[in-house]
Amino acid sequence: MIRFDFTGTDPFVDKRQWDGVVRRARAAHQAVLSGTGAGSEWLGWRRILDQPNDALLEDIATLGEEIAARADVLLCVGIGGSFLGSEAIIQALSPYFRSPSAPQDDGSKPLQVLFAGHHLSSAYLTDLLAHLEGKSVYVNVISKSGTTLEPAVAFRIIRSWMESRFEDCDRRIIATTDEAKGALRKLAQEKGYRTYTISDDVGGRFSVLTPVGLLPIAAAGFDIRSLFYGAVAMMAELQEEEGNPAIEYAVRRYALHEKGYTTEIMSVFEPRLAGVGAWWQQLFGESEGKEGKGLFPAVCTFSTDLHSLGQYIQAGRRNLIETFLVAEKDRATVLVPPDSGNLDGLNYLTGVPLQNINKAAYEGTSKAHLQGGVPIQHLTISMVNEENLGRLVYFFEHAVSIGGYLLGVNPFDQPGVEAYKMEMFNLLGKP
Repeated sequence: MIRFDFTGTDPFVDKRQWDGVVRRARAAHQAVLSGTGAGSEWLGWRRILDQPNDALLEDIATLGEEIAARADVLLCVGIGGSFLGSEAIIQALSPYFRSPSAPQDDGSKPLQVLFAGHHLSSAYLTDLLAHLEGKSVYVNVISKSGTTLEPAVAFRIIRSWMESRFEDCDRRIIATTDEAKGALRKLAQEKGYRTYTISDDVGGRFSVLTPVGLLPIAAAGFDIRSLFYGAVAMMAELQEEEGNPAIEYAVRRYALHEKGYTTEIMSVFEPRLAGVGAWWQQLFGESEGKEGKGLFPAVCTFSTDLHSLGQYIQAGRRNLIETFLVAEKDRATVLVPPDSGNLDGLNYLTGVPLQNINKAAYEGTSKAHLQGGVPIQHLTISMVNEENLGRLVYFFEHAVSIGGYLLGVNPFDQPGVEAYKMEMFNLLGKP
């Protein structure tokens, strides 16, 4: 389960505008439910939860098992929403250190899920292909059109590498793309690749609970059904207006935005949740950053970043709000041992679990930042598992939709993304 605490923002909100913003947020919430707001043709991320396709979930899980059994590596080729969601879930659920050659409890070798096509680094791709040499590799290329430059050029290189090494290459490549059109769909038909569909009514940053995100997550060995139905459960819980945390989150963010705050930091105290922050960053940045509006989303991993950004957050310009995303239960217990010399002066912590120290760092940080004039709010996950991550995904998707409507923008398009592409293509001499 997830607990929400937004009271740390209330002292900073202008109470004179509170009732009006709440009324508008509830109207925005109803627009999301009824599909009457701007961009409502992109609400497929809700429809898939309202009408679950269990046969599709089973099919994806089965293919994930095949990949895990036959491959050493699943290489996912995509950018933006085509990789951030799956990377976030896999990172959150995986051990920090796991040798690709070390057998699991059942004697099998763990599958590595790696990513390409999310930038244009030649050194990265060179090192990646060298790492793949001699391994059994499957590829999941994810692109609606098949012509987005970064994944398209990476896939051209990777496909050539695959074809020169695997006789059954076409069986090893799975394309997640448009149902009927586009370059990747045409190539998949020519080559006989197995395919999954990116629905026309689901934008990339909202696609983690579609085959875009579910296949890599399933191949990594995680329970996509629990993930999916966690989101279904959260959608049901967020139907009502009263006590709705998505509305409460959106209201406070908007009220502070209107008061002049410019940046929202998501702070995590467990490094494996940083990927969730990166997914959140795209979701809110692309959905709200339009027409000179929106809070700039940024992610901090504490306590690491307290030693680089902590000074600014504590005492810099007061234009920041902070959302803490923390896990209540850790999956391991490490106790601080005694030391006879006690040169570091830490014997007072002897026998204290490290997660208790981390919790104290979190609580102390939140108190200090609040005292320093930073509005804060808390999202606490009881434990990091598939169900809670599914709940979190839907919570943020619903909240950002309300937030976009409050700002008066369409939360489901991203026209500004095309600007850099036009300039890049001009420099490259694209016909």
